[in-house]
Parts: sequence; C-alpha cells; structure tokens
Amino acid sequence: MAVVQEFVYRAVDPRGGSVVKGTIEAASESAVTGKLKAQGLTPLEVTLKSNTGLNKEIKLPGATKTVSARTLAVFSRQMAGLINAGLPLMRTLAILIEQTDDKKLQPALVQVQADVESGSSFSAALARHPQTFPPLMLSIIKVGEAGGFLGSALGSIADNYQREAELHNKIRAAVTYPAIVLVIAIIGVLVMVTFVVPIFEGMFKGLGSSLPLPTQILVTISNNMWWIIPTIILVVVVALIWWRANRHTEQYRRFVDPIKLKMPVFGKLTTKIAVARFARNLSMMLNAGVPIIQALAIVGQASNNWKIEQAVRDVQESIRQGRSFAAPLAKAEVFPAMVPQMVSVGEESGTLVDMLASIADFYEDEVETATSQLSSTIEPILIVGLGIVIGGMVISLYLPIFTLYGELAKQA
Repeated sequence: MAVVQEFVYRAVDPRGGSVVKGTIEAASESAVTGKLKAQGLTPLEVTLKSNTGLNKEIKLPGATKTVSARTLAVFSRQMAGLINAGLPLMRTLAILIEQTDDKKLQPALVQVQADVESGSSFSAALARHPQTFPPLMLSIIKVGEAGGFLGSALGSIADNYQREAELHNKIRAAVTYPAIVLVIAIIGVLVMVTFVVPIFEGMFKGLGSSLPLPTQILVTISNNMWWIIPTIILVVVVALIWWRANRHTEQYRRFVDPIKLKMPVFGKLTTKIAVARFARNLSMMLNAGVPIIQALAIVGQASNNWKIEQAVRDVQESIRQGRSFAAPLAKAEVFPAMVPQMVSVGEESGTLVDMLASIADFYEDEVETATSQLSSTIEPILIVGLGIVIGGMVISLYLPIFTLYGELAKQA
C-alpha cells in the first residue's frame, strides 16, 4: 500500500493567468500532477514537503535561474521553424513545452503560454522572466513581433546563441585538460605532505642530527596539516559564497573586470571574446531594426565587462549629441585600433551593420586560434611550476640523508 505524503506545489490557473501555491496529499508526484490537472491547473513545480534534515532546500546567495546559450539556441531554432511553418503561437508554445527538457526553461514557458492566453503579447510575456530570457533576445523578439517577421528574428537569435555556445565549448575544451592536471597535482602534493612526509620524519629522528631548514619547514607544514586543510576548505567555501553574492555589484566589477583584460595569457583572449560579442550582438540588433541607442544599452549589459560598458555609454552619449560612433571607441583602451577604424568606414559608407559583422567574424576566428593555442601555452607553465614544487619537496626530504652521508664521508 502506497504511503500518502504531503507535497508543495506551484501551478498556473489558466482562467486568471496567475500562479497559485499550496500543499496537497498524494502517494507520488505524478499523483499530485494528476490531481492538479483535474482541478484545471497547469503544474509548474511539485516537491515533497520537508523543512528539516538533508531535504531542506538550501540556496546560495547570488544563485539565479539562468538558461545556457545552447538551450536558448535550440529553443529559438525550434520556435522559428514552427512559426515559419504557419503554426499559431499558442500551438507552438504547447509543442515547445512538451519537447523542452530544461528544468529552468520549461516552467517559464508554461507561464508565458498562460500570459499569452490571457491577452499579453509574446514579448511582454517573455519580459516577465528576465532571468530566463536575456534583454538582447527580448528586444529582437519585440521588433520582430511588431514588424511581422518573428520567425526570421528568432532565427537570427538562434544563430547568435549557437555561435556563443560553440565559443564557450571551445574555451571550455582548451581549459579542461590543464585544469584537470592542476587539480591532480594539488591532490598529489597534499597527499605527499600529509602521509609521506611523516614517514620520513620518523627516519629523520633516528639520525640524531639537526634537520636542514628546508626539511624543517616541510615537516612543520606536515605536522600542521590537520588544521591547514580545513582552513583552506573553509576559506574557499566562504570566498565562493561571497563571490556569488557580489560578482554583479558595481564595486566588484569596477575592480575585477579591468584586471581580467590585463591578465597574462588570458587577458588578450578575454578582450577578443568581449569585442567579438559586442560586434556580433550589435550587428544582429541593428539588422533586426532595434534603435541604435537602445541596442547599445543592451549590448553594453550583455558584454559582461565593466570597461566595455563604460565605453559603450560614451558611444551612446556621442550619438545623442550627433557626433561620431567611432571616436569614443578609439579613446577606449579595451577596443583594438582596427575596431574604430572599421566602424568609421562603416559609418561613412552606410554599411555599419556589415562592418560590425566583419569585425565579429574576424575576432571569433582570433578567439578560435587563441583557444587552440591556450593548452600549449598553459602546459609548460604548469610543468615548470609543478616541477619546482614537487622537486623542492623531494630535495627537502632527501637533504638530511645527503648531509649525513657527507658527514660520514668526512669522518672516514
């Protein structure tokens, strides 16, 4: 006999378009879903009610329900295909809700469908979920919806997020191997200091002579690992929580973002990624018919870098006053010299959208080349660093033996 449990649910009431919450008793989550549908409600979330122990929900500060670029690309591509095939919007949303497996996107689409059914426009319904649908996407959909070319607008959004997802995958692939090597090396060093050094320490005590300074330091670190490791773990956890809570604040971004652009090895790559994203997003939005001031504001936010946002604000102010687009870019340190020059040519010839697309193509190719060289650049640095650390530890361990051997040789 099934055990009846209490569940907490969130559901959409299609009659009023509102989200309702409550508790219900049933034998399983599927039984709860069936009861809600029988009441005319569309389930959004069903969870077992528990406020104690390991089942208690824990939320870290700064955690948001974001959706990946690849998920947005797939969603936009599917919706563009259905819209271009002539399906009504409500039927399109129903199909996408059934096909979507993403746990963050599906509840948002259910609410969007309910809002559209209650009379809201598609873009307005999407705008109620800013954590799921980025401002760049919303602006292009709004223009496409008003201009009667929603399908092609969604297609351009899909192309843009597909490029962004591919870029992220290339960067992730280039960094994964060095990161794995570094983690394994750190674990190896900790194991050596925690378990191997004490064995040598017992041998050193039998020698009866004083230990050299490097060996004394290594033995002291080994004897204090019982509090060093927990302290490191605690510091890392606290730092992670603080970072998640403050990474979007103005003070944090103003300090950290300029450093990202000047870091060795990664600084140039970060700059190229930021420039490519800026040019691609702005080209897409202008091509879709978004007003340039509005497009610049959204592109600045989407750049994820404070320095570029400041440069974009200067461009906005220049355009408002009837001056050049390219001049503020030339003054900004973050943009390479080629960018304002090509933008200036595009302004003069009336081909600004095409020039921005060319800039994006060029820097996306540069990013691809840089990411392919990233592993070969990081590996020698890792090897040298690990060689110094592990080699120093080995020498420190054997130094007392060498010293004793020298003393015995002198006595002989």
